Amino acid sequence: MDQFLAIRVYARVVEAGSFTKAADSLKMPKATVTKLVQGLEAHLRVKLLQRTTRRLSVTAEGAAYYEQTARLMRELEDIDTSFGTAQNAPRGHLRIDIGASTASRIVIPALPEFHALYPDIQLDLGVSDRHVDLIGENVDCVIRGGALTDLSLVARRIGGAAWVTCATPAYLERHGTPLHPSALEDGHRLVHYLSAHSGRVAPFRFEQDGRLIEIQGSNRHIVRINESNAHFAAGLAGLGLMQTFLYQAGEAIARGQLVPVLTDWLPAVYPFYVVYPPTRHPSNRLRVFIDWIATRFADLADERRLN
Repeated sequence: MDQFLAIRVYARVVEAGSFTKAADSLKMPKATVTKLVQGLEAHLRVKLLQRTTRRLSVTAEGAAYYEQTARLMRELEDIDTSFGTAQNAPRGHLRIDIGASTASRIVIPALPEFHALYPDIQLDLGVSDRHVDLIGENVDCVIRGGALTDLSLVARRIGGAAWVTCATPAYLERHGTPLHPSALEDGHRLVHYLSAHSGRVAPFRFEQDGRLIEIQGSNRHIVRINESNAHFAAGLAGLGLMQTFLYQAGEAIARGQLVPVLTDWLPAVYPFYVVYPPTRHPSNRLRVFIDWIATRFADLADERRLN
């Protein structure tokens, strides 16, 4: 039995919470994963996992073994990283999960620069607006915006994005230009973003001199969309007023396809974070990716005016 491989596989089973998810993330047959864990248990003469048809649980001995071997694996990775950093550029795979508009507007256009700097790092990008299970899906890190709800994860703030409320010229010609947030509740059509994570509609938010106003809108005039690029496309199609990130709408505004409104009522900057599991010691390749992506967000919080 390859004990080192068996320990790695066992750690993935614990982190993923199932043999099937661990096998998928490791790209190994489930039978091989099961055999390696059983071999490890036989070698140790200890039951590490309790398995039933419905659930998988870690025994007390299994939890202790995971904690101690995880620490050793991190120390070994540190040793490898220190030698690799001194002699070679960062290399290997990273699996990153990113929201749709962030991927299409910020990350993907800049990837040629990243690959020029780090040609030996291969990126697997998961692009969607849902919140992934970092550990269960074996994701190295995610880029998330808004308030952090899972305090068990490690997070580094990398910047923020300014908001803009806007609509097409044709829409404003038909329905008029709102002069106060309260006008949105009277006859205006709103293109709302529907959270793919919570299923809740995100209200339009406006702030001025410390005063906060939130607008939900009339149910008769709401379009709700749970994917950020499609949400923007709906506003660009003239379905109603939308509130989106300035980095998403800036080009369309410059071309005259969208017109900003209520510019004196700017919501607070929306924070963005790189998040990764506390059990996942950041490798050198993950560190350089985090530092690089932080530079992509560095100027977004300062986009408080329209050029």
